[in-house]
Amino acid sequence: MTTPEVSVIIVNYNAGDELEQALQSIAADLAQREWEAVVVDNASSDDSSASVARFAPRARVLRNDQNVGFARGVNQGLTATSAPVVLIINPDCRLVAGAFDCLLDELGRSSCAIVGPRILNPDGSAQGSARGDPDMLTGLFGRTSVLRRLLPNSAASKRNVVVDADGEERTSRTVDWLSGACLLARRDVLSTVRGFDERYFLYWEDADLCRRIRALGYQVRYVPAATAVHRVGHSSRDGRAAAIRAFHESAYLYYAIHVAPRAFFKRALARVLLKVRCRVRVALAARR
Repeated sequence: MTTPEVSVIIVNYNAGDELEQALQSIAADLAQREWEAVVVDNASSDDSSASVARFAPRARVLRNDQNVGFARGVNQGLTATSAPVVLIINPDCRLVAGAFDCLLDELGRSSCAIVGPRILNPDGSAQGSARGDPDMLTGLFGRTSVLRRLLPNSAASKRNVVVDADGEERTSRTVDWLSGACLLARRDVLSTVRGFDERYFLYWEDADLCRRIRALGYQVRYVPAATAVHRVGHSSRDGRAAAIRAFHESAYLYYAIHVAPRAFFKRALARVLLKVRCRVRVALAARR
């Protein structure tokens, strides 16, 4: 195979038919380019990774004998690939035609290191994939919170989740961080920051990565002219309680590292509040 222009990394865990659909969208959008794909399978039990063979020799599987998490899985994919540009995409996410070219054009800016598209739910509504740095109010005004739904135009809501205003649907902009469901990044910068922080098993590793990249002086840019469609949480649906716990553990880790590294009281308060929130979310999930 010719030297690839782009490496695609997908971390898979029981994604079912979604994985094949993701690969089909990638193959279609990259049809005029040389590309390689590595699917890092985290000990799936549904044989979803079998579909990767249909995309050989461009795509191959790396199998783990246990679920090592998203961050470590992506880092394994980085080690196994070589192209200067890296597309990180969830197995339950699909590129809409033209998305890659839009993202690559934006990534060509001299100070830009990582870009992400506008991500939609299957019903066409926006997920809010571009966001502001998390703080103590994120739990109250974050993407899925009740307060954000009730007060979408509040300053806290707008700071935590970037919303495309009328006429801005095609205007790219600098943001604090982007959802890891679909990212295009420069390999050299990912290597400089040593990839994802593997202390994050699941969730918040994307916010951490973008923050460390920005600390080096690079831009993180949101490109709403590029679109992807994402079925949120499809891969974690079979272990919902475990996913909720991982979310809150990672939220505390991010807060302790970036928001209150030397403030013991704030960290202790955050730990208590996150534990309470986690228990409530697990209890609510069990009733569904």
